[in-house]
Amino acid sequence: MTQESLRAQIGMVTQDTGLLHRPIRDNIRFGNEDADDDMLWEAVERAEADSFIADLADMRGRKGLDAYVGERGVKLSGGQRQRIAISRVMLKDAPILVLDEATSALDSEVEAAIQANLMKLMEGKTVLAIAHRLSTIAALDRLIVMDKGRDRRGGYP
Repeated sequence: MTQESLRAQIGMVTQDTGLLHRPIRDNIRFGNEDADDDMLWEAVERAEADSFIADLADMRGRKGLDAYVGERGVKLSGGQRQRIAISRVMLKDAPILVLDEATSALDSEVEAAIQANLMKLMEGKTVLAIAHRLSTIAALDRLIVMDKGRDRRGGYP
């Protein structure tokens, strides 16, 4: 197995999602460059990102999926960046998911709307989810509570 083939099997959403200074379309398609626009829009809708993407425009007049997001996505809020990252992961549909505070920047209403789609995405996959919100991880098969680097029994998981 090569490092490249391993990375192709992993989808990741982090608390501080950095985006490329490219159109939103490219930032989402980064997860699956072969995806067509129908697949892309389905991922965007499942991540509840369609409403804000439709209203975006950059300084050069590019709109929607063609709007540039600025370095590291500075033109978007934290929640919007996370929804772009969730869209990317949904489009990639990798067998291994790493969710590191993946919904931390979302308000409770948006998180609830995305949660069902995230649960469907997690089905049949290996998921490593790190979260403070119980609602993000409640449906997972195994939970390990960590305190100062140790599990609740005092050992290492």
